[in-house]
Order: sequence, then C-alpha cells, then structure tokens
Amino acid sequence: MIIHIEDLKFQCIIGLLDFERIKEQDVIINLLLEYEYNNSFINYVDIVDIVKNTIINNKFKLIEDALENLNLILTKEFKYIKNIKIKITKPSILPDCKVSVSNHYILKS
Repeated sequence: MIIHIEDLKFQCIIGLLDFERIKEQDVIINLLLEYEYNNSFINYVDIVDIVKNTIINNKFKLIEDALENLNLILTKEFKYIKNIKIKITKPSILPDCKVSVSNHYILKS
C-alpha cells in the first residue's frame, strides 16, 4: 500500500537566514509512504500530526536535517514502512521560484 500526503501546508521556523529564525514562513510537505499492509493500516492522520509537530517544534536550520529527522521518527513509529519519499518546499523564500529539497529512503525490499 502507498499513502500519499500532498501539499500539506503550514507555517514554521525553518532556515539559516536571520529573518527565517524570527518569522514563521510557509512550508509545503509532500510525502509518499509505502508500507506492508498485513491487515494493519497506518493512519494518515497520525502521519500528518507527526510531520507537523516535528517540523514546528524543532525549528530546523536545514531542510536536509528536517528530512532525516522525519524519516527516523516515522520509521520508528510505523514498523511496516518500506519506503518513504519526502519533499519539503519553501514557496516564499525567493521571489521568482519555489525551493525544495527531497529524499527517497528505501528501508525494506
């Protein structure tokens, strides 16, 4: 099974620049999570809560660190996860584009 969470948008402190450490900015999270069903499902509401709480509470300086942390937390919480693709976008950091960083974590074959 695959859970898709698309365009999860909220505000948080994330980034290295001085103004990013003071004022919250929009982020958009896209996540694809593949898991072994085995008559046990993963509640997507729980995933959304974990993602939002992790990003908001940790105030990451680097998107890369946020990605790594999300991967660790989600795979620890949900043992049936096989693969995760996570993309974090900062849509307003530059005036003429959206900036994103993503990673694909392959956990089980």
